[in-house]
Amino acid sequence: MKGLLFTGAALLALTAVAAAQADPIAQRRETMKGVGAATRTASQMVKGEIPFDLGQAQEVLKVYAVAADTMHTYFPETSKAGGNTTAGPKIWESQAEFRAAFDAWAKDIRQAADETKDLATFRASFGTVTKACNACHNSFRIKT
Repeated sequence: MKGLLFTGAALLALTAVAAAQADPIAQRRETMKGVGAATRTASQMVKGEIPFDLGQAQEVLKVYAVAADTMHTYFPETSKAGGNTTAGPKIWESQAEFRAAFDAWAKDIRQAADETKDLATFRASFGTVTKACNACHNSFRIKT
């Protein structure tokens, strides 16, 4: 599982720019699928459904970090509509706020990576990181 998350993060980082230029809506969907898979793994560890693994927790945070560093680039003006996007108009109306949300998330992720040493510290960090996810979705996403 660790290798899978790392491989996913590496592939995401390597293909992000080219894919975003080709189809930014598809790229942001794929990025969020990766974040979703990482979140499921992290949630399972936090809930005790699977054993806590420090390496796996760090891989989850790496997937998040790649998304935080690249996601804002997948919203060019040409991707406001089409592809069944749920991106809200506020993204383009308030680009600075949108970018700041990702920058703040990236900072939280770096702090979480530095602080995660065991299940207790991961649990606390994971809570902080996912609050940022929810805040961004509530502000910049169309509810379907």
